[in-house]
Amino acid sequence: MDSHDSSFSSFKSYFHALSDVPHRFICRAGCVSTTFKETSQIRSRSGADMRKNLRWYDLICFGIGGMVGAGVFVTSGTASHDKAGPAVILSYAIAGLCALLSAFCYTEFAVHMPVAGGAFSYIRVTFGEFTAFLVGANLVMDYVLSNAAAARSFTTYLGTAIGVSAESKWRITVSAFPKGFNQIDIIAVLIILILTVIICYSTRESSVLNMILTALHILFILFVIMMGFWKGDTKNFTEPSDPNHPSGFFPFGAPGVFNGAALVYVSYIGYDAVSTLAEEVKNPVTDIPIGVSGSVILVTILYCLMAASMSMLLPYDLINPESPFTGAFMENTNGFNWVSNVIGIGASFGILTSLLVAMLGQARYICVIGRSGVVPVWFAKVHSKTSTPVNASVFLGFLTAAIALITELHVLLNLVSIGTLFVFLMVSNAVIYRRYVCVGTTTPWPTLSFLLCFSFTSIMFTLLWWFIPPGKPKGFMLGACSIIAVVLIQLFTYMVPQARKPDFWGVPLMPWIPCVSIFLNIFLLGNIDTASYIRFGFFSAIVVLVYVLYSVHASFDEEEDGIVCEKNVEMVKESIDIEDQTLKMKS
Repeated sequence: MDSHDSSFSSFKSYFHALSDVPHRFICRAGCVSTTFKETSQIRSRSGADMRKNLRWYDLICFGIGGMVGAGVFVTSGTASHDKAGPAVILSYAIAGLCALLSAFCYTEFAVHMPVAGGAFSYIRVTFGEFTAFLVGANLVMDYVLSNAAAARSFTTYLGTAIGVSAESKWRITVSAFPKGFNQIDIIAVLIILILTVIICYSTRESSVLNMILTALHILFILFVIMMGFWKGDTKNFTEPSDPNHPSGFFPFGAPGVFNGAALVYVSYIGYDAVSTLAEEVKNPVTDIPIGVSGSVILVTILYCLMAASMSMLLPYDLINPESPFTGAFMENTNGFNWVSNVIGIGASFGILTSLLVAMLGQARYICVIGRSGVVPVWFAKVHSKTSTPVNASVFLGFLTAAIALITELHVLLNLVSIGTLFVFLMVSNAVIYRRYVCVGTTTPWPTLSFLLCFSFTSIMFTLLWWFIPPGKPKGFMLGACSIIAVVLIQLFTYMVPQARKPDFWGVPLMPWIPCVSIFLNIFLLGNIDTASYIRFGFFSAIVVLVYVLYSVHASFDEEEDGIVCEKNVEMVKESIDIEDQTLKMKS
C-alpha cells in the first residue's frame, strides 16, 4: 500500500484533510480493533512494556483504596435521613450487588484482553473508535475533576483532624478572582504533585504505599464501627426520635431503599480503575477476577457495617445529612467528641488512597488512548526505566493540580459522576455484543436491536420511577415494563446463539447479569442532576469537535487509509484465530 503525506504536514494537507472529513469519519468512526492488535501491535507503540509485578492482593488493595474514600462519610447521612432510614444498610447491600454485576463485565474483558486501556479498549473492540474516544475522553475528564475535588477535600478533612479551619487558615482568598475560583489551595496541589511523582516512579512502590494507607484507613473505619456498636442502641433501628415521623426498619418503604441505593452507589465508583492495571498483572486469568470481585465484596461488607453502626448511634431522623458520623458521636457519646478528629484522620487516609488509585487509572486510560492514535502518541510512551506511563502521568498530574489550585469543591462536585456511570453502561452493553457478535461471521443487527429495545424499556421504567407520583397506575406501568424486559431477555436468549464463549473467565448467566447491570446503570443515571447532564453534553461536544478536527485524521494517517477497518472477512477471521491462539499460549 502506498503511503501518503501526513494530514498535518502542511496547511494545504490539513485543509485537504478537513475537506475529506465525511469520508474519513465514515471509514474510521465505526472501525473496531481486535484483541490481538490491542495486546501486541498497538501496545508496542508505547515502546517499553509495563512491568508485570502485581498480584491479586495488590488488586484487592487498589480496589478498596479506590472505592473507600471520604464519600461514605457523607452519602450515608443523606441516604439514611432522607431516603431509606435504618434500611440504608440494605441500600448499601443492593448498591454493592449492582457494583459487583458491573465488575463482572469489566473482569471478562480484562481477563481476555489484559491491557491498560480499561473501558476505552473494551469499547474500541466492540463499538468502534469514535464511541470509545467519546466514552474514554469523558471518563478521563471525570477522573481529573473528581481527583481535584478529592485533593481539596483532603485539605478540609486534615484540618478537621487537627482542629484547624482549612478555609481560614490554609487557603488563600484572592478577591480579584470570581467566586468559586478565588480560594487558593496549596496543600491540594502539593498532594497531587507528590502522588504524581510516586506513580511515575513505580507501580510496585505505588501498590506498597496504597497497601499501607488502605490498612490504616480500614483500621480507622473498624474503630468507628466498633465505637458505634458499643455506644449505640438497637432500638434506633426501629424507633425515630419524633413519634410523628415514620417508624420501623423501613420508614420510607421499599422505594426508599432503592432510592438510597441510587444515592450511595457513587461510593463504589473506583473499582473500574483496577481494570486499567491489567497489563501489569502477573496472572490475569486468576488475579483479576479475585482482585476486582474480592474488593467489591469486602467494601460492601465494610459499608453495611458502617451503616449499621451509624443507625445504632442515633435515630435516622436525628442523623446529620452532611456529617453523619461526626454528628452522631457528638450527639450520643458524652466525652467522646474526640472521635470526630479520628474520623477526620481516617477520611484523610481514604482520600489519599482513592486519589492514588484514580491517578494511576487516569494515566493508563490516556496512555492507551494515545496508542490508538486519536491523541498524540507522546501520551502512550512508557518509560524504559520505571515501566510506567510517565508522560501521561505528568500531564494529567499538572492538569489536576491546576484545577485543584483555584476551583472550589462545590463547583467540582457538580461536574462529576455521570461519565463513570455512562461507561459502566457501555461496558455492560459491550460484553453482550462481543459474546453474540463475531465480525464477519454473524450479523450484528439482532443483538443491536435487542440492546436498543432493552435499553429503551429500562429508560421508560426509570422515567416512571423517578417522575410519576406513587399509586396503582404507577405500579401497573412499572410491572408492565418489568415483564417486557424479562420477555425481551428470554426471547433473545432463545433466538440468538452466542458467537463465542470465553476460554478463561466469563460473566455467568449470560445475558441476564449484564442486562441487570444495564438496567441498574440506567436507573442510577435517572438520579443524576441536570448540571451533570449539561456538563456531559458540553464535554461530549468538545470531544466530537476534537475528533473531527484532529483525531480522525491522526487515526486515518496512523493506519494508512484505514487498514484497521477490517472489511475483508478473511482478514478478520485470521485475526480472531491468531488472537485466540496467542491467548491460549499465554495461559
